[in-house]
Amino acid sequence: MHSHRDNIVVIGAGIGGLVAALELSHAGLPVTVVERAAGPGGKMRTIDTMAGPVDAGPTVFTMKWVFEALFDAVGESLEAHVALTRLEVLARHHWRGSPALDLFAERARSRDAIADFAGAGAAREFDAFSDRAARLFEAFRDPVMTHPDPTPLSVGAASMKHLPGILSDMAPTRSYAGLLAGAFGDPRLRQLFGRYATYVGGSPYLSPAILALVWESEAQGVWAVEGGMHALARSLETLCRDRGVGFRYGSDAQRIEVQDGRAAAVMLADGTRLPTGAVLFNGDPVALDAGLLGSAARRAGTPRPRNRRSLSAWVWTFAAEAGDTPLAHHNVLFSDDYRREFADLFRLRRLPQDPTLYICAQDRGNGGAPAGPERFQIIMNAPAEGDVVTPTEQEMQQCQTRVFHRLNEAGIAISPPRAENALTTPWDFAQLFPGTAGAIYGAAPHGMMATFRRPKARTMLPGLYLAGGAVHPGPGVPMAALSGRQAAAAILCDRVSTSPSRRTATRGGMSTGSPTTASAASRSSAS
Repeated sequence: MHSHRDNIVVIGAGIGGLVAALELSHAGLPVTVVERAAGPGGKMRTIDTMAGPVDAGPTVFTMKWVFEALFDAVGESLEAHVALTRLEVLARHHWRGSPALDLFAERARSRDAIADFAGAGAAREFDAFSDRAARLFEAFRDPVMTHPDPTPLSVGAASMKHLPGILSDMAPTRSYAGLLAGAFGDPRLRQLFGRYATYVGGSPYLSPAILALVWESEAQGVWAVEGGMHALARSLETLCRDRGVGFRYGSDAQRIEVQDGRAAAVMLADGTRLPTGAVLFNGDPVALDAGLLGSAARRAGTPRPRNRRSLSAWVWTFAAEAGDTPLAHHNVLFSDDYRREFADLFRLRRLPQDPTLYICAQDRGNGGAPAGPERFQIIMNAPAEGDVVTPTEQEMQQCQTRVFHRLNEAGIAISPPRAENALTTPWDFAQLFPGTAGAIYGAAPHGMMATFRRPKARTMLPGLYLAGGAVHPGPGVPMAALSGRQAAAAILCDRVSTSPSRRTATRGGMSTGSPTTASAASRSSAS
């Protein structure tokens, strides 16, 4: 028989919350997930179209080993629950006045494509940059990504075995754009690889050079998920239900109650009180700081000035006929002036005059175009000003006209959407995810200390834990999943260490269960 002290309440059914709920329920604890939306996924949401539901959130599935380890830890197989196809083309890249450039799952094919595109010297530069990215990824995967509480000291100690070359690879005094300026002679390739800073919501001109490792996460493989990325959230929900997790959709968590100095219950907007031994908040910690879950939980939050917000976006999600338009699954149309684009986004805090566009053609895998209407997502980066700027109908129409003109200019013949719900703006993201002002990735990854400033699983309020893309180790589907695993490990560890019958128990840890990762010691930390 469980007492209310055994109950775990997870607020938010995003990827971090689902992963934590799965591991906690697998460990035998009763778990209730409270979610204000109608279904699971958080930012991994869908929009219904005439071609079926289309992903309106993350579209890139990488670092498959994170999910293989998770499913293995709960006695399951990833392949048995999620159908994945490894993409032959990682992404197709377009510039005005240039041929398109594909990067491939096979490095040799990418090298040959770059040689054809920019010459043999550029191919050699690509090899050198890829080697650097792989070394950085290897050096910082375990001490940063899978470790629950990295510090400059602990990361420095762990990287000692990679000396002396790792310091040169990190280029600690240079921005990511600065590193790329020395790595590639062709400005188009600097722009291509600089785009990986946007994967974590930042500018390559303000982010540290270590972000070069993001390329390695993609070079290791990109997969298409059958049924879209949302199918992953549904699979996790199914496994949770199989282990007894209760889901309360359409339920707003209104307040976290504190008794005897620790989180003790969650009050819902309908008056329901859920007593608990631990609360996991799977949302952006700025919502706690804003008092959106009560005054008692504010000290567990994290304030975020406007200049530290990550990117937001204008996102079109729709279905349309595209015929034989030459699209891969992932496609990018670059602006003519990348520096000006990021000055618009982060210094002037306005929509870019000439934006880079990302297009996900969800129904295109390794084959050609499907028959009939296809599902598309188009992303244009924008500043996170959803708390102060509400676009007018005229502004939205003007922006859409400019975006689709750019697509046609690149030979991508897609008709603009007519559905009212096709566009999500920073203002909409601010409503969907309260307290964020529309920032999709939490805090911007700017400066060498950005990694260490991210909130960790444990907070200043005992019994209240954090998970999600705004929490360590950072944004992106695999990183949010790792945050969920770290939060579950912290909750289980703290239960043992505070149990009256186990006063001498030592603190345990979380292992990813993958041969490519080491166990991460679970240590106490304050956000």
